Amino acid sequence: MKEFWKKMGPYFAPYRKYIAATFGFNILTALFNVFSFSLLLPILNILFQVEQEHYEFMEWGSGDLGGVARNNLNYYAQELIAACGPATTMLYLGLGLAFMTLLKTGCYFAGSATLMPIRTGIVRDIRARMYRKIVGLPLSFFSEERKGDVLARVSTDANEVDGSITSSLDMIIKNPIFILVYMGTLFYISWQLTLFTLIVVPVLAFGIGRIGKSLKKKSLYAQSKWSDGLSQIEETLGGLRIIKAFIAEKMMVKRFEAVNNEYRRASTRVAIRQSAAHPVSEFLGTVMIVIVLWFGGTLIFSGHSPIDASIFIYYLVILYTTLQPLKDLSRAGYAIQKGLASLERIDKILQAENPIREVENPSEIRSLEQGIVFKDVAFAYNEERQVLHDINLTIPKGKTIALVGQSGSGKSTLVDLIPRYHDVTQGSISIDGQDIRTLSIHSLRSLIGNVNQEAILFNDTVFNNIAFGEMAPLAGQEVSEELRQRVIEAAKIANAHDFIMQMELGYDTPIGDRGCRLSGGQRQRISIARAILKNPPILILDEATSALDTESERLVQDALEHLMKTRTTVAIAHRLSTIRNADEICVLHEGRIVERGTHEELIQTNGYYKKLHDMQQL
Repeated sequence: MKEFWKKMGPYFAPYRKYIAATFGFNILTALFNVFSFSLLLPILNILFQVEQEHYEFMEWGSGDLGGVARNNLNYYAQELIAACGPATTMLYLGLGLAFMTLLKTGCYFAGSATLMPIRTGIVRDIRARMYRKIVGLPLSFFSEERKGDVLARVSTDANEVDGSITSSLDMIIKNPIFILVYMGTLFYISWQLTLFTLIVVPVLAFGIGRIGKSLKKKSLYAQSKWSDGLSQIEETLGGLRIIKAFIAEKMMVKRFEAVNNEYRRASTRVAIRQSAAHPVSEFLGTVMIVIVLWFGGTLIFSGHSPIDASIFIYYLVILYTTLQPLKDLSRAGYAIQKGLASLERIDKILQAENPIREVENPSEIRSLEQGIVFKDVAFAYNEERQVLHDINLTIPKGKTIALVGQSGSGKSTLVDLIPRYHDVTQGSISIDGQDIRTLSIHSLRSLIGNVNQEAILFNDTVFNNIAFGEMAPLAGQEVSEELRQRVIEAAKIANAHDFIMQMELGYDTPIGDRGCRLSGGQRQRISIARAILKNPPILILDEATSALDTESERLVQDALEHLMKTRTTVAIAHRLSTIRNADEICVLHEGRIVERGTHEELIQTNGYYKKLHDMQQL
């Protein structure tokens, strides 16, 4: 339980008033339960005609409250029997019992109802925290994690927390209250008998503890296996074309079935161990009742018992009532162990270190006035993998700098350093003389627009994809006419307006998952329109035309030229024809700038760039 409160404590903080209400209602439930059972005493006395003593009314507060209450209850029962007879008295007492039960069940319902906002709120908060964390983590985190595993933690593990931990909150909160109230009542009735009972309880706890000991570890293993399954599903959906091309359907099915079967075996072991909770606690609880019944009965028959037979029956009723919350608490313990395994996996994301941090009081930057300067920049993904070495580069305002080189030479990594997707290992990058690490990340990235080789679009309408950088409105919200006109103007500049208007719903047409309803050239032009609408002073083009056919490339290149006007541009290119007019071309080889100059200057140098140019000419 210590681990549970440590991990879940912060999630309870916003729901203090609901927790207080739940505690209050459950205390009332326990008290009404005890008082309702106390009405059984005169009923038992009447039914078995064991009570011959004559009772006199005692003033409230004249002695022990419990003794006075018991005396006066018997007095009123005695008077009622004299006035109405035993049968009618039992009816009235039964109605009193029903009324007390109504109060008890009403408070029980209220206690459960006030718990629901806590239950649903905690799961919502966990998912929201995970999503915020995922959005905030650097790209390097996801290069080391499988997407399927991340999805499993957001969906399956969050559901497991809901099913195991939050569903047990009712038992965790109310059962300790019930146990304390009932045990207090038992001590009040007979502390000697209760002490004997407590000697038996550790046996019950030991039996339950033995079963739950390894439940968390087995649950953790089962959840990791389902993460493998989700990862494979995600890979299958992304690579379905290749799977079919290589006729590998059977192989992929066998791989998934192997993971699925292992998950089933692990889940079965967890479920069997968890299902043992009820029968074990039921058996041990019955054994405890039998032992107490024998011990108490022996005392009564010997004539040395501190309580009489009817009180002993009442004692047994309260003791048996105590067993149910004890058993519920043990079941909650099993469920919590299972849920903690999922919470541990969730914490791997929530506790993940984000190396991209802002300084305490970051500077804001609104525009680019001078340029970008790389000074002695080096970068490594880890200690063994040095990607960039001694990069010195100045990108003046309004100029176009092109980066060329073989795959793996560090071009994409270099441009990723400008918006701080990664931080430099050595050296510095400055904009207008300010180190970008001293700038606020929001203002820095507001200056930068991206057009990538693979146009990253969302499963939404054309309009919302273009307006993405302008906080496209949620479904059902009004779109301002001014924003709509700006989107249309951006689409016209990007050579996208004509094909958009030919679609069935124009700008309100859904484009499918990752824009699957569009051609490659259309997706790229939508991506360019999005960048045009943002109107950034710095533009990063990462092989924006390399995956297009000749006609699409012409249209996209024309759109890019409109976009690049008056902007500071860093362009990565494999097709050298697209960067002939760049103000400076930097040739990267194994993480170093080995040549730089204009197209004509580099051709005359007869170096690495000339070799790349000649190969493309061939």
